[in-house]
Amino acid sequence: MGKVRIKLNSTDIEVLNNICNSVKEIAKKSGINISGPVPLPTKKLKVTTRKSPCGDGTATFDRYEMRIHKRLIDLPANEKVLHHIMRMKIPKSVNIKIEMKD
Repeated sequence: MGKVRIKLNSTDIEVLNNICNSVKEIAKKSGINISGPVPLPTKKLKVTTRKSPCGDGTATFDRYEMRIHKRLIDLPANEKVLHHIMRMKIPKSVNIKIEMKD
């Protein structure tokens, strides 16, 4: 029997954790063991800009940061469980990738 790897990433960690908990609940109800969700390193995208619109004046800066949180879930390839996972309502802010492993 093969394995299924689910990769999730989002900028909103609460929504991401809710989706991970939903996948865990589905797996628990069907009686299969999953490994995960494994938290992967968070990618931090940083942008520093000048506050002044014209560029003159004091050297004051605005710093913006966007964090991308990632999770990894492995589970056995069970058709019933995969069908339930694919029918879940997933918000637009969460990217999901499902791949089959041997």
